[in-house]
Amino acid sequence: MNEYKYTINGNKYEVVISDITDNIATLTVNGEQYTVEMEKQAESEKPKPVVRKASDDAGESSSTASSGSATGTAIKAPLPGVITDICVSEGQEVAAGDTVVVLEAMKMANALQAEKAGKISAIVVKVGQSVMEDEALVYIE
Repeated sequence: MNEYKYTINGNKYEVVISDITDNIATLTVNGEQYTVEMEKQAESEKPKPVVRKASDDAGESSSTASSGSATGTAIKAPLPGVITDICVSEGQEVAAGDTVVVLEAMKMANALQAEKAGKISAIVVKVGQSVMEDEALVYIE
């Protein structure tokens, strides 16, 4: 049994919730008993991460190996998030420390940088895509 006291527009209410079964609640408001049907909570629709091989996008327009798989060193997501910007293109030369991808995680933008100088061999994510921790985002040769 839970008791609550509310003041709404200057009116005082004493609410006692005596029972909740499924989505039906039995409660007393200022001494008067009510049976209340509550709306069932909609399950939140979280964006589901896209699970696919790194070669899905890489084989189309990149200079990767003939098998269609990405080559080189992968820049991976340090934590789950959403890709908000891709700052490079395939074939582009980058220096160590250049921002490659911007990943939004926990309401913060994280600029992911190239760990070494080289050429972008494959970009395996898209803007707006949800990624998981340790998922490859970009490959550098």
